[in-house]
Order: sequence, then structure tokens, then C-alpha cells
Amino acid sequence: MASVEPVGAADVTFDHECDVLVVGFGAAGAAAAQEAAAAGADVLVLERSSGPGGTSAQSGGELYLGGGTEVQKACGFDDTPDDMFAFLKAALGPHADEEKLRLYCDGSVEHFEWFRACGVPFKPTLFEKPGWMPYTEDGLMWLGENAWPYNTIAKPAPRGHRPATTMFAGGILMEKLIGAATAAGAVAHQDTVATNLVVEDGRVVGVVARKFSDRVVYRARRGVVLTTGGFVDNEDMLADHAPILLGHDKVSDGTSDGSGIKIATAAGAATRRMASVEIALTANPAVICRGMLVDGLGQRFINEDVYPGLFSHKAVQHRTGPFWAIIDEAGYEDIDEADMWGVRPVHAGETATELAESLGLPPGALEATIETYNRHAEQGEDPYFHKDAKWLRPLKGPFAAIDPRDGFFGAGRMGAGTGAGGFTLGGLHTTVDGEVLNNSGERITGLYAAGRTASGIHGEGYISGTSLGDGTFFGRRAGRKAAGG
Repeated sequence: MASVEPVGAADVTFDHECDVLVVGFGAAGAAAAQEAAAAGADVLVLERSSGPGGTSAQSGGELYLGGGTEVQKACGFDDTPDDMFAFLKAALGPHADEEKLRLYCDGSVEHFEWFRACGVPFKPTLFEKPGWMPYTEDGLMWLGENAWPYNTIAKPAPRGHRPATTMFAGGILMEKLIGAATAAGAVAHQDTVATNLVVEDGRVVGVVARKFSDRVVYRARRGVVLTTGGFVDNEDMLADHAPILLGHDKVSDGTSDGSGIKIATAAGAATRRMASVEIALTANPAVICRGMLVDGLGQRFINEDVYPGLFSHKAVQHRTGPFWAIIDEAGYEDIDEADMWGVRPVHAGETATELAESLGLPPGALEATIETYNRHAEQGEDPYFHKDAKWLRPLKGPFAAIDPRDGFFGAGRMGAGTGAGGFTLGGLHTTVDGEVLNNSGERITGLYAAGRTASGIHGEGYISGTSLGDGTFFGRRAGRKAAGG
């Protein structure tokens, strides 16, 4: 195994010099590079792949923004930073980083305008249905803000901002952010992977990298910003820090190997919340809102209209699988074709008993779950889990069940076969300006981090758009701070 220990400046010859060196050209790296270059710094960006974009370019492209953006206003919502903060504190918790979160919410409108200045297009229209992502070009979507218990904590407002394209919007987002960074003067060196930090008198002054078989050394006069992603692709690191994701699919472009975290910790950096993860169970929200989600014992365990990432965490981390999306004929016929993601039920039965036998559920369990659900739905209530009344009605046979293990998001994407995938949220311990801290809480001079390489606003929860949102927000702050030296 190649050493990741830092290298002394006196022991290398520098091949390139710049003011700010950004390592990784995904969303956080593009934001850091754009801000540093806009501040007048000479910026180089190292990208290990043959082109920029990274996992961000393959993402859904949601940006969690609020506090009163122009898109929210155009759709008739009067949002505030305080309501945004209250919702995210609850949804990203327990133990969300309140200092970072407060800054993020207070600066959200300005951050939205920065995206627009970078050329990211948003349509002032709302996608009102629950789902992982819209099949329309609508610029705003709900991400569980209107579901219990969050609608009792803060005034509900949709905050999922979407670039104007259907389905996966990460490509157009990254096209605009990369364009903004290069227009500001940042220059990318591709096929170049950072392997070690270079230090001098306790300060990080550069990076040793590998370009194919060649060693290349970079000096950074003002700072190095690490934005190399998380560590979901590193099985050893998962086993050590986030074993809940072992055996599941990886939401990544394949390069989230923890390399940035490793070279920083070798230089004395501290880490934070390395066990925190995002998990996506491919149960279709359009189906379960109209029906129900049950576990391997045939029992409901959450209000199905909640944000999908939250029912995913509840399922994978706390319940017995496999999981089943249960729907009746009337509910199934109410779903738009585009909202089915090309998935069809494999199991069906005229009665709940027939369906339960097909699924291998304990005798009587699913029947009892449906009977209880129907009895309460007739009264327009869900006293156990508080699903919104607009989704409540008695379910009547014939019934069908969809197995999340069949996947969607594209053929074979959930290749692990568990119906679940995710990525890591923990990383380097940083200040709100991206300055990396050591285990004594002191700043490591010249070293910054953002995106999933750093521990951001998250506690033990997750909402779509908060990775791209906080990665770019704190990436910008890191870029500005590094440019100032």
C-alpha cells in the first residue's frame, strides 16, 4: 500500500505553482475554485478522472435552498431562514451541526442567487407530488417539509430547488458550475490524483500527485482545498467507520475512496461523525403514499409521505427486511406512468392473505396491518404514524407488492441487490470557513476542505439537496478563505 504520509517541501521539486490548489472538481471543488479565482487568486484544480463533474454530475441535482428565494415566492410560498433552520435541525438530526446550519440557512437566498449568477436555470413552478425527483422541469419540489412531525415544527415550505431539466439534473448543474469556475480563471489538470500533502514548517504548502505513471508535485502559495468526496468506495474505511453501508450499493461515481480524508489525517487532521451516512431504499414514494410500506414482518413503521431518505434510514437501520411497497388497484391506477420508473409489481393477490403468502410474510401479519390501516383511514386519520389525511383511504383488493430490490434509477444501478444504497457524510473536522482542524482543535495552516470530504451540516439524518447545498456553500467559503491566505 502506497504511503499517504505528508512529504517535506525540502524533499521535493515543484513542477507547478499556484495560489490556491483545489483537489477534486465536483460541486464543492467547482464552488471553491470559482470563489478563489473570483477573489483574484491563481487557481489550479486537480481532477483524478478524465473530466470534471464527479459524483455531483451523476446526482439528482437537487439543491436544498430556502428562506425566501425567488422561485419560492413565484410559487406562492413565504419562507424564512428561521423556518428553514427549524426544519433542517429536526430532519438532519439528531446532532446536526447548528453553527454551520445557521449560517447555511441565513445565507441560503444569497447562495441561490449565486447559482443563478453561475447560469443555473430554475423554472418558477412547483412539482407537488411526493417522489425522489420530478419527471418534469419544475424548479421546486417538496422534500418532506409538509409531512408529520416536521409540519408541526416549522411552517411548511418546499425547498428542493431543481435545475430546469427532467429527472437527473446533476449534469446541467455541474456544466454551469464548471463553466463559472473556468470563466473566473481556474485551470484544471485532469487524470491527476493527489497522493500526499506537502508540508513546510507545520504548514501545508502543496500536494504530491500522480498523473498516470508520472509523479507531479504542486506548490500552493496560499492554501490547498480538499474536495475529493467521501469514502463509500473504500471497503476498509466503511468497515472501520460506517459498516451500515457494507453490502449495499454505493451512490458514487466510483472515486469516493476517502483519499482526501486519508492524506489529511496523515498530516494530523481530525475527523468528525464518520459513522453518519445517507441511505436510499428504492421504494417508490408515489406507490407507498397511496398504499403503505411494510417490513419483513408485514408491519408499517413510518408515515409514508415523509421524505424518502427518512423512511430509508428508518427501514435499513432499524427494521427487519425485506421491505414491500403495498398498493391496491385504485391506488396503482392513480399513478402517472412516468412516476413508476419503469417498475411493475411482480407479486399480486385478490386478497391480503394471498399477497402475504406470495411474499412469505408471517400468517395474519399483513392482514392485520391492512385491517388496522383501513379502520383508521375510514375516519381520515392515522393515529400510529400520522400520514397526511389526503393520502388516507381504505385499501381494497386486489393488492400488489413492489420489491425495492428490483430497483429503479436506471437498469442495474442498485447492483448490490439489496434495494438500498448510500454514501458517507462524515469527514474532516472543519471550521465554518473550511479550515481543517487537528485533534487539539487547532487550524492546520494552509489546509481546507469542503463537500463530503468534510463533516458538514448533517447529524444522523439526511434530506436531498443538502450535500450539493452545503458542499457548494462551504466550498465557496473555503475558496474565499484560502484565497486570502
